[in-house]
Amino acid sequence: MKAAVIGMGVEGKKALNSLLKHDWEVYASDLNPNIQISDLPISLSDAYISKSESKISIRKDKISIDLGFNNQEIIDSCDAVVLSPSIWGSEIAEKYKNSRKLLCDVKTKHKSIFTIGVRGTNGKTTTVSMIKEILENAGNKVLLGGNGGGGFEGYYDLILEADEEDYDVLLIEVCDMTLSFCSYCFDFDLIALTNMGNDHMDVHGSMESYKESLKSFFKDQCIFLNDKQEYADEFKKVSKETIEYGESKYDLQLFGKFNKINAGLSEALAKHINENFFSIEEKTIKNTLENFQPVKGRLEVLRLNDCNIFIGKTDNSDALKPILDEVDFNIFFIGTPRINEIHRFDILNLVVESNPEAIILFPGLDDTLDQAILRLKELNFNKRIEIANSLDEIIKFVAEFSYEENLFIGGNGQANIIKIQDRLKEIVKSFDS
Repeated sequence: MKAAVIGMGVEGKKALNSLLKHDWEVYASDLNPNIQISDLPISLSDAYISKSESKISIRKDKISIDLGFNNQEIIDSCDAVVLSPSIWGSEIAEKYKNSRKLLCDVKTKHKSIFTIGVRGTNGKTTTVSMIKEILENAGNKVLLGGNGGGGFEGYYDLILEADEEDYDVLLIEVCDMTLSFCSYCFDFDLIALTNMGNDHMDVHGSMESYKESLKSFFKDQCIFLNDKQEYADEFKKVSKETIEYGESKYDLQLFGKFNKINAGLSEALAKHINENFFSIEEKTIKNTLENFQPVKGRLEVLRLNDCNIFIGKTDNSDALKPILDEVDFNIFFIGTPRINEIHRFDILNLVVESNPEAIILFPGLDDTLDQAILRLKELNFNKRIEIANSLDEIIKFVAEFSYEENLFIGGNGQANIIKIQDRLKEIVKSFDS
């Protein structure tokens, strides 16, 4: 079969990779001629490449790519169309929804599987990982995926995987920028909200707008809400059923009250499933949560010399705040956001309010170090500011400050933070041995 992938953003590239993995022929296009293709599974050395002004065409085996334009004739001849969630709601999206040629309408087996969606600004990946372990320990075959930020293959990979294998549960981490897309593509049995924060305000515009998009997503659904959730009354009015949750009472191996809340959500959801759908013993829930280990790249605490190193992706101020509510830090290492994500620099506002002795900046999602330094100057931070451009430089600064009581490494750039995390674990292990 042949699919057309329209839009070569993060999700579009993930879809392309998944389609090739599942032995589809793929035509992919994007109106932007400057799309980075080095991360695609295609060798340009022996590919056919045609260039003209603002247009590039690449042909190789089962893949064809057009940048700077869409070949409508090829798209219309394909068996299925894959749209980047970023163009959902556009005229072209409506066209293919009406034609029933979207991949989620062509391949529909995923819609017959018991489906759980986990939505929220922070804590999604940890929560879906907890839920997955509980379900698997109860004997279920679980397919987990969704939001690219969780390190998964993407939404379309879920659809393709579900079509080829038999699963008991489909577990989806839902990005708040893809709510309408996910509502159309998946049939949710349960939806959980971890929290609402100020991330992606460049898309939402305001918390009020974010709330309204969630209300549409929750309409006529069974939803799980924190017992202290803002706008809870409005969400309850539009939902079919609402279950509230709070902190878990189990002894976790994770730091922080926020992880107690993630575990509380996982516990509440598992107990609701046990009461209404299929069996999950309470001892399975308890044992799973009490033995659950930090997800790679998410917050964990390492001990080096006299220092507790708190390290994990915390890409917005609302993710950092609950950590600062529990721990005082004298040193911060902060990864920088993408160039257009000005709202994410607000994390530096919180850092400066903590009055640390030093802030070390490193390239996170993008090298926006100059913007970060400018923000610190605007905040009148006059203490030590350092730049670490490489992993080795970061480790040298960690060694220098490893006699402080507490040190924080976070911010943006999950891949870079995982590299730091892995290197520090090697160092800690060598010290311990």
